[in-house]
Amino acid sequence: MHSVQTMAFTHSTPWHGLGNQLSPGQPIEVWADRAGMDWSIEEAPVRYVATGANGESYGSIHSFPEQKVLYRSDSKSPLSVVSNRFKVVQPGEILEFYRDLTEAGGYELETAGVLKEGRKLWALARTGQSACLKGRDKVHGYLLLATACDGTLATTAQHTSVRVVCANTLAIALGDGSDAVKVPHRSQFDAQAVKRQLGIAVSSWDGFMVRMKALADCKVKDEAAETFLRRVLTYPVNNIEGVSTAINESALKVVHELYAGRGRGSEMASAAGTAWGLVNAISEFTDHHRRARSDDHRRDAAWFGQGAAIKHRAWEEALKLLA
Repeated sequence: MHSVQTMAFTHSTPWHGLGNQLSPGQPIEVWADRAGMDWSIEEAPVRYVATGANGESYGSIHSFPEQKVLYRSDSKSPLSVVSNRFKVVQPGEILEFYRDLTEAGGYELETAGVLKEGRKLWALARTGQSACLKGRDKVHGYLLLATACDGTLATTAQHTSVRVVCANTLAIALGDGSDAVKVPHRSQFDAQAVKRQLGIAVSSWDGFMVRMKALADCKVKDEAAETFLRRVLTYPVNNIEGVSTAINESALKVVHELYAGRGRGSEMASAAGTAWGLVNAISEFTDHHRRARSDDHRRDAAWFGQGAAIKHRAWEEALKLLA
């Protein structure tokens, strides 16, 4: 079953082929309707019915005051049980974040929707920034905003790049080493404050572009490429001495083949035998090939989870090749 319950998109069809296509420039209200985000998260106290050892009901209803149930206003379906201190971010707030950016800032919403029955919400807008590497290898800048109401994700605003030829995504690291603004659910989400923090990141596209071009110009010998992959494609192993790392040999084989010519865009002048090609072989693996329960779980991991961590590691290791 797909965990993308509903979503809307403009331009090309998303990774899983699902969703409602919109013509560009639609207002936020249309996005809310077509992306399945026109409902709100309601909350209620946790209550339970006491039962005996054999399951018989005593008929008495008790409350648990430290926690609350979050549920959908439209279907009344439960979403999660959270602490009373948990601050909810509504589906409408995710889209509203982009209103001034799309109406006056030159941004364009490209996809938005809900994952996992509404537990996770996101929207992705193109910023208007782009770069073209040698061989007409285009990369566009995006701004991703996502949140979860089950405690699995802080409300996260993140600059992201998408390589057109293969739809690989890569977080844009800021100069201080962070690549996102994260608001924990213990704090109230303040959209304007987040945008002010992201203001620092607008100039980060220029730095990112310089690094991309340097990676595309950086030729890598076979031995260095092998070392790079072995440093990136590791996983933790628990043993008697504690936690060590092991190399994911099966992933290494797949990524090496993607890098050597099987990957989308791997034959382009910017990628063939270069550090940029190595980064994109890793990105293509995590975004499109990495083992997952479904395409949606893979994309969730590629944006927010283990896949994102692997891509970050690849970016850091690639920059070392420039030294």
